[in-house]
Amino acid sequence: MELEELSPRVGLVVGLLALLPVTWYAFGSSLPAGAISALNVLIIITSLYIAFGPVSDSHAHGSSEAS
Repeated sequence: MELEELSPRVGLVVGLLALLPVTWYAFGSSLPAGAISALNVLIIITSLYIAFGPVSDSHAHGSSEAS
């Protein structure tokens, strides 16, 4: 299986797995720092999910519709 064949949903699941070590860190040393780290992970996952999501045809490059 190649990375190009994977859907953004698979990347979302892998990204959510990144929250496991963040929670371990939060409960092990610093709860506020862990909460901020978890928020950063969620922002990054959301941004990547939106960036690699499907694009509608009317907004694709080379569209013949007038703006």
